[in-house]
This record gives sequence, C-alpha cells and structure tokens, in this order.
Amino acid sequence: MTRIDVSDIQGFALRGYNFPYARYLLLELAPAKQARALLRKLLNVVTTGERWDINNKPQSTVNVAFTHKGLEQLALPLASLLSFPLEFQQGMRARSDILGDSGTNAPERWDPVWREQYVHAWLAVNARTAEALEARSREMQQFIDETGGARLLQSQDAGAIRLHGKFSTSEHFGYTDGFGNPDFKGAERDCVPGQGKLTKRGEWEALATGEFLLGYADEAGELPVSPIPHLLGRNGTFMVYRKLHQNVNTFRAYLDAKGKHYQGGKEKLAAKFVGRWRDGTPLELSPDMADPTIVADPNQNTNFTYGEDPAGIRCPLGAHIRRTHPRDAFGFNGGLVNRRRIMRRGLAYGEYVPEGQPVSDSDERGIIFMALNASIFRQFEFVQQQWIEYGNDARLGNDKDLLLGNHEGKGKFVVQGTADHANPPFICGALPNFVELRGGDYFFLPSLTALAMIATGTVDPR
Repeated sequence: MTRIDVSDIQGFALRGYNFPYARYLLLELAPAKQARALLRKLLNVVTTGERWDINNKPQSTVNVAFTHKGLEQLALPLASLLSFPLEFQQGMRARSDILGDSGTNAPERWDPVWREQYVHAWLAVNARTAEALEARSREMQQFIDETGGARLLQSQDAGAIRLHGKFSTSEHFGYTDGFGNPDFKGAERDCVPGQGKLTKRGEWEALATGEFLLGYADEAGELPVSPIPHLLGRNGTFMVYRKLHQNVNTFRAYLDAKGKHYQGGKEKLAAKFVGRWRDGTPLELSPDMADPTIVADPNQNTNFTYGEDPAGIRCPLGAHIRRTHPRDAFGFNGGLVNRRRIMRRGLAYGEYVPEGQPVSDSDERGIIFMALNASIFRQFEFVQQQWIEYGNDARLGNDKDLLLGNHEGKGKFVVQGTADHANPPFICGALPNFVELRGGDYFFLPSLTALAMIATGTVDPR
C-alpha cells in the first residue's frame, strides 16, 4: 500500500475543495529577500492535504504555486532551476506551436497580464462564502503589503454557477461538469468505478501515485522527472493554468441551427458533442435519454467503457469526453491511456446567462481550467496536442475536439449513427471556435517542505 504524507502536500493537489467561491491572485514577486518574507507568512496558512473533520471544514483555503520565472526571482540555485523539466522551464507561451495555440488563441492575443510574462506566482483562495473569500483575500493583501514581497497583477474571480437559487456544477454551455477525476494510490479516498484504471479482470483500481505527485513511482515503475535536491520536488506537482473564454452565443446559435436538421433533436445532438447529456448522463450508459438516477449514483456516472462501441454508435468517436479520456477505446484494456491522465481543477468565471436570453460573446465568461500532473509533457501536452488538436488516434484524421479545438471556421464533427431515425449519422461542418484561450502558464505546486526551503533560502542541489 502506498503511503503519502498528506500534511506535506498542498490540499489543492489532493482534492477538489468543491467550494463555490474562488479568487486567483496573480503575482509578480519582488526581489528574493522580500519575496521569501512573503512565503514565510504564507507557510502559516497554506492548506495541506490533511483530512477535514466533516463538522469542522475550514471557511477558506490558501494554496500557492510558481512559474519557472518565479523560482528564478526567488533565487533558487542555478543547478536546481536547470533540473526542472524543459517544458516547465520554457513555459506555456513558448510551447504555443506544440499546443496548437495559434490564430485566435495565439499568445499575442492573450490578456495583457499573460502577454507581458510577469506572472511569477499563483496565490489561490477558495471559500465557502463570499464573506470568507473577501476576508481571506484581505489577509493575503495584508501579507503582501507588510513584506513588500509581491505586486498584485490581477485578481481573477471564479465560482460555481447558481441555478434555480442553488450552486451547481454546470458550466456556461449548459453541461454538468466535474466528473471523473482520476483515483491514485495513497489519496485517502475510495476508488470510484471509472476513475482509476482498468484491470485485466475489467475492474477499476487506483493509478500509481507518481502519475500525479513527484517522488513516487508512476505506471511505468519509474520516478517522474523531478528537480534537485530530492526534497524540492517530492510531494509536489505541476499545474497547467489556462483561461478559457467561452463564446456562448456562438455555441447556442450553432447548436440551434444544426439541431433543426438532426433527426435525433437538439438535445441529443448536444449530448453527441460531449458524450454526456447536459445533465451529465453518459451516452454509453443511456444513449437515448437523460437519466438523473445514473447522474446521482457515483458507482454509475463514470463507470463505463468504449470497448463495446468501437464504431461510436452510442458515443461518437469525437465526443469531447471520449477524446480527452478514451478509456479502453484504443484497446489493450486501456493501457495506452493510463500514462495520459490529468487531475482537473477549475471553476467558471463571468455571469451565467440562462438559455433563451440574449448573450454576447464579447462578455467575460468562461472557465479557469487547471490540470495537475507529474509530467506536463507526457500528460497535459500530449492530450492537448494529440487528442484535442489532432484526431488520428481516434481515427478522425485532422478533426479537432469540437469544444476545445482551434477550428477557425474550418472544422467538422461527425456523429456516427445507424439507419434508425432516432440515431442517424450526421455531419457538422464549418466549426467556429467555441472556446478561445485568453492566457495561462505552467506552475510548480511545491510541498510544504519545499516551500519552507524556498522561503528560508536553503535549497541546496548538492
């Protein structure tokens, strides 16, 4: 049994807090002396992965991560800086060609805070109430002011969308989100069917710890590339931060137009786009109608495979969730997919506009997408390059992911089907960009031990 020291791991790396309010403070660090003074303050409040008493949940959480430029500003030794993986050293902007971030999504079109490349640190506050969010954010600003350790570049608010007076897990296109984060060994939670990896017996078990945390064996039985000294990397992870603007008006208009010609109807076409009905019901489990009982059952809502649907009759080969997590669609009992898993975090930003009401693509609205993985190159970048921006692994040639793909009006999406009028084949052409990248970067989310080493200037690669 793999044991991990949850008190040394930042809580954001171990669990989705499921708090409805969040604020991401993007910081430019001051010179090392002042910046380290700020870190010493933060060490007292950073939320760890220790399990909460169910009756004593904190009102808010604090977590911190750094770009490679941020670690340079903190004056880490050169040997340590050079020991980080190349993709992290280069940063997301420099990897735009690899990621397909061109045209509308090109770095020169990003928000100014990301174009200027001054972001050194990500300081995240998640909270249960708006009041708790403001109180903890004021505390963070007080730390910054007292130490002179950073300059606040941007305060990015995000939060759960409220529907019918209650917080939901919906996003702006109307889909229920938040299913299927991977289970890994040592994470102090029960393995949920469909969220780990398939065994040869067709059962589900947790993935290797080293797929998500540094310092532990991964699915290949190897240690992922990690910075030196060993304590700097162990119990840390890498985070991908991408601000994804959603063109809600464009999406709704496109779905309305195509839905009028699809014999299965608009809502079924929406389900084909993603692989789930908009309430979250997986097409593989219920191809003809939404089923709230499946959505409500954690033993069912991610417990499915694609091996019995190789032609994509139930769930299209290009459906969003099938592309980003193909499960056993490539054969070998899912073995080709296990090294590509990511943990997803993130929340919506901007005001939600209900269906049927006027909405503008120019308004600030979308998702702050964050992915956690031990290898940005092998996990996030592979998924983004090969499964989102290229379709060959799914036998779809150059077709991109319908939702996230950089189509520029040229893409297509194929709905495989049968002669049945309720499930006909269908082609959607001239795909616009439903989502646009507005910026982001790669971050290192250190352990508490590593944070203390950085804060005290005691990182020694020898």
